[in-house]
Amino acid sequence: MTFNGTWKIDRSENYERFMEQMGINMVKRKLAAHDNLKINLEQTGNKFVVKETSAFRTLDIEFTLGVTFEYALADGTMLSGTWTMESDILKGTFTRKDNGKVLNTTRTIVGDELIQSYSYDGVEAKRIFKRV
Repeated sequence: MTFNGTWKIDRSENYERFMEQMGINMVKRKLAAHDNLKINLEQTGNKFVVKETSAFRTLDIEFTLGVTFEYALADGTMLSGTWTMESDILKGTFTRKDNGKVLNTTRTIVGDELIQSYSYDGVEAKRIFKRV
C-alpha cells in the first residue's frame, strides 16, 4: 500500500509552537525537536501496524480504520480516537483524556515524502518524513 515502508524525520514546520500549545514543557519540546523519529508503517487492508522508534522510546501500535483505540504521546498525554481513510489521506481524530480537547492528524504521501500534519486548539504543524 502507499504508506508501507520506513520513514525518517527530515524536517518540521511550526512543531515547537504546536507542542507548546499542547502543554508540553520547554525541556521536552527541545528534546522532541531532535528525536530522530522513524516510523515503520505496514498496511494490510484496513489494518495498520506502526512501529515508532525515536531517541526516547520504541512503540508498537496496531489499529484498524474506524475502530477507536488509545495512544500515549511521548510525554505521557493519553489520547483516544480513530484513523479513517479518505482517498489517499489517513485522517486521525483524537481526544485528549485529560482535557477533552481534540487533536486532528493527517498522513499523506506527497512525492517521496510522508507529511504528517497536526491541528490542535488553533495551532497547526507538520512533520515531514523521507522514505528510508
